[in-house]
Amino acid sequence: MARRIKEEPGVHRSRIAMAAGKLFEAKGIKTTTMDEIAKEAGYSKATLYVYFQNKEEIVGYLVLHSMIRLKEYLTSALESRKNINEKYLDICQAMVAYEEEYPFYFSMALDHINVDFEHSDCEESEKETFRVGEEINSLMTSFFLTGIEEGVFKSRLDVKAVIFTIWGMLSGLIHLAANKQEYISRELCLSKNEFLRKGFMLLYDAIKEK
Repeated sequence: MARRIKEEPGVHRSRIAMAAGKLFEAKGIKTTTMDEIAKEAGYSKATLYVYFQNKEEIVGYLVLHSMIRLKEYLTSALESRKNINEKYLDICQAMVAYEEEYPFYFSMALDHINVDFEHSDCEESEKETFRVGEEINSLMTSFFLTGIEEGVFKSRLDVKAVIFTIWGMLSGLIHLAANKQEYISRELCLSKNEFLRKGFMLLYDAIKEK
């Protein structure tokens, strides 16, 4: 116990959250109890509440953590010296990597996000998740504006609308490929990666300059 007292609070929060994440994936969020999380993490229930007030706060922490990783993936893709076409495919692959690393939080992170922080009760992690999401949107805005300036994308694109549309279509495509692999292989004679590449390029063709 003395060893844990010397550790930073963030270490304890991370350890608890990772233990909770395993239970959430195995049992679901609703059926997982704080008692089970404490046992899985190796803490007393009283100590658990020192670091997280409730289960919702743990979920928020995990979603935020996954969103930060998504931002890291996208930043890496966009900071390369590749051309717009290659960067677009790297963005798509970043989304695939995100879904593969965080399948449980993939849909949650792209689901409802609270934007009314003044008139609603919310966890601090919700505000941070929103902030990270806005930073991701800024990265994507710069990417599309650069593509327009270089004549790769259509000049009249509504960039904000395109970003939301792309997110929706990419997430749906990736979710479909992850859950319908056998059907895609049998009916389309395509591997998961081949199916995704075709889908990615269909979206790309819809916004690029002819």
